[in-house]
Order: sequence, then C-alpha cells, then structure tokens
Amino acid sequence: MEPDTESPSDDGGVAPRLSDKQIALLSRFGERRPTEAGEVLFREGDIVTDLYVVLDGTVAVVDGHGTAQEQVIHLHGPREFLGELSVLTAEACFLTNVVREPGEVLVVPASALRRVADQDPVLGNLILGAYLQRRSVLIGLGSGLRIVGSRFSPDTKRLREFCARNRLPHRWIDLERDQAAETVLRELAVSPEETPVVMWGRDQVLRNPSNAELAARIGLHPTKSGSVCDVIVVGAGPAGLAAAVYAASEGFETVACDAVATGGQAGTSPRIENYLGFPTGISGSELAERAVIQAEKFGAHINVSARAVALEPSDGHHTVHFDDGSAVTAQAVLIATGVHYRRLPVPRLEEFEGSSVYYAATQMEAHQCLSDPIVVVGGGNSAGQASLFLARYAAKVHLVIRHGDLDRDMSRYLVDQVIRHPGIEVVSDSEVVELVGEQGVLGAVVTEHRRSGERRRLDARALFSFIGAEPRVEWLGAQLALDERGYILTGNDAVDAGQDPPALRPLFLETSLPGVFAAGDVRSGSIKRVASAVGEGSMSVRLIHERLNG
Repeated sequence: MEPDTESPSDDGGVAPRLSDKQIALLSRFGERRPTEAGEVLFREGDIVTDLYVVLDGTVAVVDGHGTAQEQVIHLHGPREFLGELSVLTAEACFLTNVVREPGEVLVVPASALRRVADQDPVLGNLILGAYLQRRSVLIGLGSGLRIVGSRFSPDTKRLREFCARNRLPHRWIDLERDQAAETVLRELAVSPEETPVVMWGRDQVLRNPSNAELAARIGLHPTKSGSVCDVIVVGAGPAGLAAAVYAASEGFETVACDAVATGGQAGTSPRIENYLGFPTGISGSELAERAVIQAEKFGAHINVSARAVALEPSDGHHTVHFDDGSAVTAQAVLIATGVHYRRLPVPRLEEFEGSSVYYAATQMEAHQCLSDPIVVVGGGNSAGQASLFLARYAAKVHLVIRHGDLDRDMSRYLVDQVIRHPGIEVVSDSEVVELVGEQGVLGAVVTEHRRSGERRRLDARALFSFIGAEPRVEWLGAQLALDERGYILTGNDAVDAGQDPPALRPLFLETSLPGVFAAGDVRSGSIKRVASAVGEGSMSVRLIHERLNG
C-alpha cells in the first residue's frame, strides 16, 4: 500500500486534516448534510454519538455559548473533524459547535468508528489521538462545566474533586475571589446561599448535585439494577481496569465500577515515571482514561459513582449491592478496591479537611495552593511525586517524614529529584502535632522532632497527607479471610483448614469464597506498584476463566 501523504497536520495533532482516502472511507458509513450559518450542530450538555467531518465551510467550537463569558476555542475548516473524547465515551459534550460559514458536513455514527479503525488503523489512531489531546487541552483551558461555589464549602471541594478525578473539563468560579462570580449568579438567578451549582451554558443548572446525580447528567453510564453479567470488577484502579480490558476482550460480559472515579490511588498521581512503555512519564488520570477507552472498545461497561456496600453469594453466583439501592449479579467477582490514605491523628483535622487538607495532588489541588507555602506528609513514592509536582506551583514545599532516611520507602529516582529541588525542604525525624488557622483556613503546621522534642512552625496554606494506607474492605463484612492488617488473603493463604474440599482449593488470586478474586493493593502480599497491579488484574481473568470452566 502506498503511504498516505494527504493528511497534513501542523497543529500537533489536535485538529488534523483528513485525506481524500480517509474521507472516502468515512463516507461509506455516514451521510452528507448541508449546513447554514448560525446552525448549532450540537451544544453543551448534549449526548453526541456522531463524528462530524467538515467538508465545506467552517464550524466554531464555543465555550459558554450564549453567556457573557462566551469564547471561541477553535475554528474548524474543511477536512477537519469535530468533537472530543465524549463522542467515544457517549458522555455529554462540553462545548457548543456552531456553523460560521455555510457548507457541508459528513456525519458518521460513532458506533461505526470501530469498523473504520479495523479497515484503516492509522485513521482510527488519528481520531483517538486527537480526541485525547483535545480533552487535555480543554482541561488545561478550564473550559466545559462551570462550578460556582465557595472555597470554604466541602460540597464545592467534593464536586471539584469529582470532576478532576474523572478528567471532566471544568472551571471553578470562586465566590470569594473571582469577580465573575456575581455576574454568573445574577444570570442564573441563583443566590450565593444556593451554591455550589454546576452549569452548562446559560440554561442548564444543577444545584449542589450529589456525585451520582452529576455522573448521571454527564452520562457516566450507571449500571441497571438487577442486571446479570459474567464478571463484575469492584474498583477501577490499575488492577480493576486491566481486568476489565482482558475480561471483555476474552468475551466475558463485564461490568467495572468505582465509588468516585477510574484510576484509583494511581489516578491521583501527577506523574508515573517508572511504568513500562512511558519513558517520559504519564499522569495517573491519563493512564486511567486510556484504559477506560480500551475496556469500552472491547465492550466492558464502566460505572463510576457506584459505591459497593455488600457482597451476597447465592446459588453459585454473587450479587454486589450499591449504595443507591441497585445491585448487579455475576458469575465471578474481582475485588480491586485498593487502599485509602490514613488520616493524620492531629487535633482540628476535621475543621480544615473541607478547605485545606488533601489526600491527592492533581491539577485541581495545585491551582488551589498557587504561590502559597504547603506541607506534604509522608515518606513513600506518593509523597515524593506530590512534592515534585506541587513544587511547580507552591511558593515552598516542606516534606515531613517520621524517620531520617528518605531512601527507606521512596524509589531512588524520586529521592534524587526531591533532594536536588530548590523548592523542597525535607523535614526528617518529625511528625505533625498541631494545625493552626482560623475559620477553617489553614495558616501553619507545627511539627515536633521525634528525638529532641523540638517544635517548629511551618507556614502552610494547604496540607497534603500520604501517611500509609488501609485496605478498602469495610463493605465486605466478615465474609472473606483477611490478614492481621485487614488485607484480603488469596490462594493457599486463604485456605480454611476446616473447609477445604480439594476441588475448591482457592486459585492463586482467589479468596476464601469460591468465584471471588482479589487483585492489586487490597490483596495481602501484593506489591504496591502500578505495574504489578496491572499484572494481577490481567492474571485474574485467566484464573476466572479456569474457575468458571473448570
């Protein structure tokens, strides 16, 4: 096949122009439509399930369409295609597309894109690559959703975290600092007491929605209660997403769910530098985003804002119950719920958790502490990665560790970077003993040297805590065998001496309950690394296949 030289792209791949051959291939699956100036092809909040290719004329991509903050993000011309990642994920779109110059568009159902990719992998990769880059650009620009609320409101923080963790393009309008807040609220006829609110454009407003309500409005695919599948994966971190990809690709009807967002603890990592195949590193949220697309390509159903509350075995199947009252039944269950960081045992912690204490270091938290001094607590890789990332934004980073050897729990490549960074000071052999501030706003952190007892006051507008982890197993009750620290036992370690029929001896990643498996950080004896979690999630599918067909 001759190389296709008709696909020039001089914008880094965000808005590539298609060749005649590529347009001809897409035309086999779509239809041509004339356009008129001023016509809205789709607007913010719509579920768009079609790929639009501009054949003639121009189309403007508009943020905040119809509002005082309206802004043209891009102008697409002939041979360029519209939309971003939401076209592939069937989520609500975040921008409005308006015809500027009349002409013609080609409309191709998103359901046909897989067949297009099978026939022309280069074209499939071109579309996917552009959509991934566009999502990143929108997040960086602060386009898409608007969250209007106070920096002192726990619900505002909750909504911002939900959007950040799920890589939903959004902008936070701070009631206390943003001059646009008053104008926006007046346009919406919303009083400050009714905030936080989430809005698209000028007509769609959600008043302090729950995470589940916002997820449903965006189209993050809630699972139908009472549905039955082959495999349900509880937890969508690296282990859970790997399992979803491999299970779906093996033909299992697969459902994966998570209480907050895909990515798990890894999803909060600003940069993973030691994961195979990414020599320049990749953020945890981007890695999760790509894995979700991969899993959905094979037919897996990904459901966020679905918190598992109970596991019920019955007649060789297992039913997982969720906090909204729904339930899903499967032949096999993989538990990949991971861990969560412990809370600091320090007075007044709860007072500051709504505004100044964080357990993740993403772009959202970084912008919150821009040019402010901060404190990071913890000596592991998560603390090291967070310190390096936040040092790009904060005025000063103090990294507080309880021991004197940074090498003890942190990878050497991170230790070297932390020690060399001029904006990071390591406070060793110390622990946080006091939080100082007023009206829920942190002003300083007091540390105490563990040997001398000397106290030191560190100016801090934010505290980031990464001090060890606890497994997320509270929803399981006493159904599974756990080790002394509460992690799930698997394989030979899960054998109950009193109930050990040879035919039902647990497989390597199988728990004490036949048909229920565990992988990743929640499993006793696991290696707390992204690569090993992905390996266990992948391996679990082979073992599930063996159990179901043994």
